[in-house]
Amino acid sequence: MDKIALFTQILEQNPTDAFTRYGLAMAYAAEGNTDTALTEFNILISHNPDYVPAYQMSAQTLVKLGRTEEAATRLHEGIAAANRTGNQHALAEMEALRDEIS
Repeated sequence: MDKIALFTQILEQNPTDAFTRYGLAMAYAAEGNTDTALTEFNILISHNPDYVPAYQMSAQTLVKLGRTEEAATRLHEGIAAANRTGNQHALAEMEALRDEIS
């Protein structure tokens, strides 16, 4: 069973599982299916607004697609989440990416 099928099966049982939803989004991104990856990141964030890696990776995906305005918005949200959760490493990386695209 491939990763996407496995993650999808797990999410059928527990659709709010952050780690599995993140894995699914990353698997789609790795396959170049960025629209679906971004959809999965959005679902993840809606269920788990403090899951900082989802903001960071979705912003990076948006930057790669040249969608810098959307990426800046996602980084703003992610920086707020990183501050709420005390994730200093992700905070620094997202601030650097924000500065890079500004």
